[in-house]
Amino acid sequence: MRLLFGSCFTLLIAAALGLGATWFTLTRGVAFGALTVGAWTAWPKSGSADIDPYARAMIARTGELPTGMGDGIAFYAHTDNLGNVFDGRCTFSISGMTPAARYWTVTLYTPEGRLVANTIDRHGFTSEEIVRDSDGRFTITVAPLARPGNWLPTGGIEQFVLVWRLYDSAIGVASRTAKEGPMPAIERRGC
Repeated sequence: MRLLFGSCFTLLIAAALGLGATWFTLTRGVAFGALTVGAWTAWPKSGSADIDPYARAMIARTGELPTGMGDGIAFYAHTDNLGNVFDGRCTFSISGMTPAARYWTVTLYTPEGRLVANTIDRHGFTSEEIVRDSDGRFTITVAPLARPGNWLPTGGIEQFVLVWRLYDSAIGVASRTAKEGPMPAIERRGC
């Protein structure tokens, strides 16, 4: 009888640990094969047949449609380059150059994956509409109040996520490295 209770208790503990680890992996965005460049993280295989089971379950849970491996790659940022969590009441700047890509978009989302509501209905920028310096560099200001230049309004929400999608880019497809070019830097400018 003692052996039966011990076995049942061990199975319950193992099931709780296994389910807990799976839940943690799915809710925290921890997947295998991540490619990190500064504050930006991507999972190049999420749009391919070689996707790992945890990434597949995360996509099924969120309902997100991944970018196909041959089409491009999506980078996610939840913090700035120093690790400060994005707060929509603060001001952040995204600046620099982009890696070689035919087209790119940067979009502001809530942690739940919805577009951030704001009064001017601006949710992101594309490579075709961004204002650049004479040397090709750009700066996007992410802030609750209007700013001159490339301004992305946060609506004052507590947390947000930035998603940078590169279409027809060599990053992550062949080399799985960031040697093709750096991602733009993200810095907190004030709070």
